[in-house]
Amino acid sequence: MKPLVFVAAHELARKIREREISSLEVVEAHLQQIQDYNPKLNAICLLDEAGARARAQAADEAIAQGQLWGPLHGVPITIKELFEIKGVRTTAGFKALANYIPRQDAPTVTQLRQAGAVILGKTNSPVAGGDYQTFNSLFGRTNNPWDLSRTSGGSSGGSAAAVAMGLSALDLCTDYGGSIRQPAHFCGLYGIKPSDRLVPTVGHLPPTPGNAESIRYMLTVGAIARSLPDLELALSIIAKPDVRQPDISPVGLSPSSPKPLAQLNLAWSDGWDPLLPLNEIRKTIQSAVQLMEGAGTPMTRWSPSFDWSRLFKTYYRLAAYSLRYAQTPTLEALWNLVQWLWREWSQSEPALRKLSSLRTIPALLNPSLGEYFEALTERDRWSQHMEQSMADYDALLCPVAMTTAFEHCPSGSAIKIDGRNVPYTVAAGAYTIPFNLMGNPVVVIPIGQFQQGLPIGIQIVGKRWRDGELLAIAKSVNSVIGRFTSPTDRST
Repeated sequence: MKPLVFVAAHELARKIREREISSLEVVEAHLQQIQDYNPKLNAICLLDEAGARARAQAADEAIAQGQLWGPLHGVPITIKELFEIKGVRTTAGFKALANYIPRQDAPTVTQLRQAGAVILGKTNSPVAGGDYQTFNSLFGRTNNPWDLSRTSGGSSGGSAAAVAMGLSALDLCTDYGGSIRQPAHFCGLYGIKPSDRLVPTVGHLPPTPGNAESIRYMLTVGAIARSLPDLELALSIIAKPDVRQPDISPVGLSPSSPKPLAQLNLAWSDGWDPLLPLNEIRKTIQSAVQLMEGAGTPMTRWSPSFDWSRLFKTYYRLAAYSLRYAQTPTLEALWNLVQWLWREWSQSEPALRKLSSLRTIPALLNPSLGEYFEALTERDRWSQHMEQSMADYDALLCPVAMTTAFEHCPSGSAIKIDGRNVPYTVAAGAYTIPFNLMGNPVVVIPIGQFQQGLPIGIQIVGKRWRDGELLAIAKSVNSVIGRFTSPTDRST
């Protein structure tokens, strides 16, 4: 029998609803798992044991009286530390916010509460969610449950480590350049980055309290889970407009029935020159494509006609302008950033340096309104280009990153990939950044393991605003090539 801590969230909800198990029983199992494994992982940085137990008891009493709060009634979940939770410390890793206590929930947190979820606590994230590893001076470093010497990714590294090891059934998290998808890939999980502006981002830090709402593009709120039905359930709950953010679309999540495999028309790629991933990742994707073809699905190899230097420049400029006004800059923070950018540029191969994030410096130090508008216009062109490129396909399958989970290292260090020194952000974000820039919804599913035992995922990229259809496609693909494997036996 599967341990309670590895039962999918939607199944836990059904069992609690039908009184096969109690919410308190489920919460206690997760609290024990947290006690056993979190000291080594450091995935959950703020734990509310008393609040979780009280909420679980109330959930059980409600069920006994015939009351159902919602589709997550009594299910224990976690929240990425960047989200405001009323009465709970919310720091985003900033020392200056070490004691910040919000007065209200982020709307997505409210929606999950109203759906009946039991919030266990908050999961660790790098400062401002600004790294592909998870570390900050307030809460320390998060380790990968498959190999403690490696990163669980970032910025939702705490989210992924917690869900993979059964510390949480589901985690609410964010993605600005791969922050959901890369940790899901690194930890062998399912993750969804919705269409840009489908889910409210109010109550997310940054921007820090008192600063303008400058992050209006590319930031998305999604989830990490151990199954696709859990992602679908989570998105159906949080994809609702909020009066504090009138530009969020009221379309919600439109359910869609899965197509037969033979009726899908999928594009695929195992790598884009010069951004070729680890050979083992390419082989795993090729094997997955062969399985899909064997199941009767038409598969077409896809090569994007992207000017990578221009694409990355557009993303970096927009990110720099948005983040420049999302927090009050300090000389120490700027100096650390410049050092980080120089390390990334100087340690990587000269042929790839033009793709590094060093290009953010001009926009950070000398922001220009005219250049910001130009970057927004360029973003529109990229979105249009992607829509045209995908017009003949239902979805695109491609790598999540150039690498599997790498060993902990100083942020910005070059990542060794099949003998090449690849820029840090390129190694981790080359395959995720484009879809933040262009706004496409993306689902990640686990499809295999590297020879070292590390998980490998694949991105399934959909068309904008067709998130329900994308989830249906992902279910069909997952039935052939997807699988979650617990890292329990490998963790020590």
